[in-house]
Amino acid sequence: MGPIDYVIVEFPGSKMTGEGLPLLVDLVDRGIIRILDLLFVTKDLDGTLTALALSDATGEDVPELAVFQGAASGLLGEDDLAEAASVIEPGNSAGVLIYENAWAAPFAAALRRGGAQMVASGRIPLQDLMEALEPASAGGA
Repeated sequence: MGPIDYVIVEFPGSKMTGEGLPLLVDLVDRGIIRILDLLFVTKDLDGTLTALALSDATGEDVPELAVFQGAASGLLGEDDLAEAASVIEPGNSAGVLIYENAWAAPFAAALRRGGAQMVASGRIPLQDLMEALEPASAGGA
């Protein structure tokens, strides 16, 4: 199994265009990621978080969403939803996605067979990366 990550994508005003769905399907189809959990939620103005079943989805993006029907591994629990609620603004919706980096599974298995073990992992936030690269791009212009 490859490393497991999560993302919470907020949709201001609950406006979901569906533009990203075909790209997500493509990542799955090419075996780059495997969706373990996908849940859409809305946060009411009073702060109440409500989960939306994929089967309740309507609109032009329903065929893309149908691919993810049943994506519920059990990793996404009530405490995770409470954490998601803390980062979503009232009146907005969000997609909560837990996925396996399937591309890394063969690499990780080979390392384990050789006796290696991961001792650290992390992610550089995009904003930090952009700030770090900004002086380099400004100096080269």
